[in-house]
Amino acid sequence: MRIGITCYPTYGGSGAVATELGLELARRGHEIHFVSYASPFRLRGFAERVTFHEVTQLEYPLFEQSSPYALALAVKQHEVAKREQLDLMHVHYAIPHAATAWLAKQMLEHEGLNLKIVTTLHGTDITLVGQDPSYYTLTKFSIEQSDAVTAVSAYLRDETYRAFGCEQCDLGVIPKFISTVEYHPPTDDAFRKRLAPKGHRILVHVSNFRPVKRVGDVVQIFAAVRKTMPATLVLVGDGPDRDAIEHQVDGLSLRKNVRFLGKVETVGDVLRGADLFLLPSATESFGLAALEAMACGVPVIASAVGGMPELVEEGKTGFLAPPGDVTTMAARAVLVLQDAAEHARLKQQAANRALDFSADKIVPRYEALYEEVLS
Repeated sequence: MRIGITCYPTYGGSGAVATELGLELARRGHEIHFVSYASPFRLRGFAERVTFHEVTQLEYPLFEQSSPYALALAVKQHEVAKREQLDLMHVHYAIPHAATAWLAKQMLEHEGLNLKIVTTLHGTDITLVGQDPSYYTLTKFSIEQSDAVTAVSAYLRDETYRAFGCEQCDLGVIPKFISTVEYHPPTDDAFRKRLAPKGHRILVHVSNFRPVKRVGDVVQIFAAVRKTMPATLVLVGDGPDRDAIEHQVDGLSLRKNVRFLGKVETVGDVLRGADLFLLPSATESFGLAALEAMACGVPVIASAVGGMPELVEEGKTGFLAPPGDVTTMAARAVLVLQDAAEHARLKQQAANRALDFSADKIVPRYEALYEEVLS
């Protein structure tokens, strides 16, 4: 199949999944064309049967407050679909990608071509952006006009039905996935040695440092753990809350034991050195970062929100608590880190659970969906 993929290229779950999906599909022999304003951050180097098409915009004084990126994207989607004879366009994140794909489809229909559209919903495109009055009607229309729609969790599917109705569409659930080549348990302690002094327990958090991730709670949980044992906190990522978290760490006199790594491409290497992963978010449509940690054999302490209960099995692969309940999360973290047998059990079960979300099991479900749409 010839497949177009549009996603946000920056760091984030939707872009990561879209890129990995494209690469996996290419390995299976499909021809993949990424269309976005920049090359996706996980699209590193040359990949056979993968092409990136950059959307360029006209710089014009009248557009200062209304840059028409969506229109430029629709034109590029139309152009690539026509020139490369695409079978379908798979768009990730509803706004504006599903809307622009529909525009491209309309232009192609006038030229006697039929471009199918598959839309994958990832989270805030439904729970936050899509429900804003400025975008609600367009989001609903775009979803209903897609030839197929998937959500990354049952929670997100149900939330889409609740918020938008979408009576004309049948939402399927295809979860996010991981590559077992990149995310797998460690074979030695080489990665631990790079992250913290000998004898330290290592806690890791990975996110875009936005308020919804509640990174301040991560620091509070770590501060409680530090009172009971030597430990190091490793923070991966960057974003608007980074400065506030730096100040919080300094205020708690934890600077010597907290490492800010910023954006890291090979996150698996960091996770393989961890003992525990913290994700106390206010909401998570799925929790890809938690899945990546589990695949590396790291138990998870997270908020019982959104799609997290579909991924983290309470008492088997980690523990869940209400968002903001730092006391309970800290107590669970201490319990796990102090009990070697319990920790070993959780690590093994986390790694086993992650295999249910391997690319080999999930990507064929997208292929089957494409074939159904095209038939």
